[in-house]
Amino acid sequence: MKINIENIKKLFNSNATKSYSYRVAMLDKLYNIIKQNEQEIIDALNDDLGKSETEAYITEIAAMKSEIKYYKSNLKKFMQPERVSTTKTIFPAKSYILREPKGVVLIISPWNYPFYLSITPLILAIATGNCAIIKPSEISKKSTLLLEKMINESFDNNYIKVVSGGVETTNGLLENRFDHIFFTGSTTVGRIIMQKAATHLTPITLELGGKSPVIVDHTADIKLAAKRIVWGKLLNAGQTCIAPDYVYAHLSIKDELIKAMISTIHAFYLENPIEHIDYQRVVNEKHFNRIIELIKKENVVYGGNYDINTLKIEPTILDNVTLDDKVMQDEIFGPLMPILPYNDLTEVINNIKNGEKPLSLYIFTNDEAIKKRINNEVSFGGGTINDTLQHLLNDNLPFGGIGNSGIGKYHGRFGFDELSNLKSIVDKSTKFDIFLRYPPYKGKLKFLKLFLK
Repeated sequence: MKINIENIKKLFNSNATKSYSYRVAMLDKLYNIIKQNEQEIIDALNDDLGKSETEAYITEIAAMKSEIKYYKSNLKKFMQPERVSTTKTIFPAKSYILREPKGVVLIISPWNYPFYLSITPLILAIATGNCAIIKPSEISKKSTLLLEKMINESFDNNYIKVVSGGVETTNGLLENRFDHIFFTGSTTVGRIIMQKAATHLTPITLELGGKSPVIVDHTADIKLAAKRIVWGKLLNAGQTCIAPDYVYAHLSIKDELIKAMISTIHAFYLENPIEHIDYQRVVNEKHFNRIIELIKKENVVYGGNYDINTLKIEPTILDNVTLDDKVMQDEIFGPLMPILPYNDLTEVINNIKNGEKPLSLYIFTNDEAIKKRINNEVSFGGGTINDTLQHLLNDNLPFGGIGNSGIGKYHGRFGFDELSNLKSIVDKSTKFDIFLRYPPYKGKLKFLKLFLK
């Protein structure tokens, strides 16, 4: 769909969005909109995903409000010119970096965290002084309708606008020339976005996913590891891009870990998780059927049951899985946990390295040498040691993937830089001029060598 980019660019070029006071005012406005619509957000998330009130508040509402507070607290500092040292080759001068907004940002967001993954890039766009178009997922229908109402009725639509629709709408938007595209979703769609962006040489941020491994060695606190793995896996019914996808468990503790994981599931969701109010469903029938097809009955040591009427799949642990099994071919994005036994850490490391680089990696160990070895030898976007998902929650850490799992980093200062143009400035002194730089050069080389060595 063609939208009137010229009107948006006209607003941006007026410099109205660039001042500190404007950015803060818009962040405050967004915060109040979220606060005023908290119950509506919770209801929409329950309709779309079956999220409980508590999980909806923690993972979406509280996370969005926290993000706004962070950027408000740090905005003045982030906007200041950053002084850097000046090399002697250009002395006398001072050098600094200006972070300027890029212009109009297209945000394409997914269905699994429909508010958080739409609003977080928007917060970043506002904080950096950009204008934004948001295209939410058509799958999370109630959330998209609410987002459209919240944003389009509250902001100048030449500044921020939500555009709803399906694949045709997304393709139409990508025909326009944006100054940055921020996409969160699957690797398959990420490739399409990258191809479209290449038409206009538009810079992109791709927040993708992949198979994020967990390694549990013989020195780990098994009960704690089980609790934290199960929590990370079953949050949002496994429909989280950084969810633990599968577990490499040392043979000496594998059976103990499985028992501890089963005990944890019962502690969280009692004997029948499918009927528990806090246990979430899969988003739709298409994804439900895709996940069910990954369950190989002979590998099931816990769970495996499901209810097509409620779209709930029981937390399912699959033991003695191999790399050739179907469940290991693509990101699961559901409540299945394959367990792969291992004896040799080198083999585990090589297996991970031979696959696509994961978005996240989790290590459970009390051996410092193992921590260091895995972190040094395996390439991945980010990770947590002795827990899951926690690296996402620290605004002082960059978040993003590498290669197949993503391009670009955001959160905190890293996100501010992602949606800014880092403009390099040298301010040269006019008080005196070094004559050696100018022709004729006869007789000057020996002095230049002394100066430049």
